[in-house]
Amino acid sequence: MSKEILGKTVYYDEDCNLDLLKGKKITVVGYGSQGHAHSLNLKDSGMDVTIGLRKESKSWADAEKAGFVVKETADAVKDADVVMILTPDESQADTYEKEVAPYLKDGAYLGFGHGFNIHYKKLVPKDTVNVFMVAPKGPGHLVRRTFKEGSGVPCLVAVYQDPSGDTREVALAWASGVGGGRSGIIETSFKQETETDLFGEQAVLCGGVTELIKTGFEVLVEAGYDPINAYFECLHEMKLIVDLLYEGGFGKMRHSISNTAEFGDYLIGPKIITDDTKKVMREVLTAIQSGKFADTFVDDYKAGAPFLKQKREEAAEHAIEKVGAELRTLMSWIDNKEEVEVTVNIKGILEQQKEKVTK
Repeated sequence: MSKEILGKTVYYDEDCNLDLLKGKKITVVGYGSQGHAHSLNLKDSGMDVTIGLRKESKSWADAEKAGFVVKETADAVKDADVVMILTPDESQADTYEKEVAPYLKDGAYLGFGHGFNIHYKKLVPKDTVNVFMVAPKGPGHLVRRTFKEGSGVPCLVAVYQDPSGDTREVALAWASGVGGGRSGIIETSFKQETETDLFGEQAVLCGGVTELIKTGFEVLVEAGYDPINAYFECLHEMKLIVDLLYEGGFGKMRHSISNTAEFGDYLIGPKIITDDTKKVMREVLTAIQSGKFADTFVDDYKAGAPFLKQKREEAAEHAIEKVGAELRTLMSWIDNKEEVEVTVNIKGILEQQKEKVTK
């Protein structure tokens, strides 16, 4: 049953009514990371799920192989009672306008896995449609794996508009059906989920961490240290620290490391993350809150993603990626099936990197 944590109610399977979804025609638009996880978990929970895709989608065969009826998005949406859109943020508005909105019936439930497009009004559902969000706090493969293991990933749920009066209950049922009710479901808002999610990604989890790792690696290599040592100290061991943080917060991490490391943590950490860093973080948050980041992101996509493509190419050519690709071939415990083949001379890249400092 539900319980209170930090002033918020956490809901579990016992608080959710899966019967609200059983017997309904459910369509999941998209069969990528989250799409395949939601669909398979709901199917295993006894739901009738149809997959909506574009005819040329590479996922079409995968969805059929998994036992789903697959239709072009417009056909899958027709007469559907619940439609969950799990396509990439940048293409959702176009998909919705052309392939969902004209076929979505009044009174249907329209779901999202992230609040981006609703919160920033990149798409605006008609007021006769119920709109909700179920956002698992983990990537799709983890949502699927934990479900099969008998547990689940915690979920955030929110309601944006509720003409039928029971959208919250439908959202809870969906979250339970994908495994969230096994570990906890917490109510939020589209605004809260979207803005905190974007800020976490940009300032800490992705942008912050990768720049910190990359810069630390560069400082060591440029000072003449072996790139193998630099890789292990700045990237490889990050997982060990993050696992400890995940399991028991700062306290467990600091209890587990050496006194030398803990002393350095307290002494140097505030010199790396300074008041100026915090000022920039606040600027990042302001751009997210105002919608400036969302506009910049969508505009880049509409222009053919020149910024994103350029940065991907630059990142792929960085020495830390080349060094890591070779070192990971020695790590039998890591699945290297999707490892990018190393074709660039590492020594040459490192020499170029050192030259930047001497110029």
